[in-house]
Amino acid sequence: MPYISQPDRDRLDNAIENLAKLISPNQRAGDLNYSITRLLLLSQGEGRYKDWNELIGVLECAKQEFYRKKIGPYEDKKIKENGDVY
Repeated sequence: MPYISQPDRDRLDNAIENLAKLISPNQRAGDLNYSITRLLLLSQGEGRYKDWNELIGVLECAKQEFYRKKIGPYEDKKIKENGDVY
């Protein structure tokens, strides 16, 4: 889960918000993919399997949390509006 202490959020939020402003709506996928890849490369530590495994875990958990918090509720709303398939 992406829940970190408020001092840690304060330390990171300004840079994240500035980066988000640079993401072009016309090439969001490319800009985000590039930015995430660069963050991973710059954060990989010594570049051992342990480091890479940790980063893959971070990506997977961020993906799952994004789905749970943003997409899941949207899908629940659409199920109520249109009916369930299951």
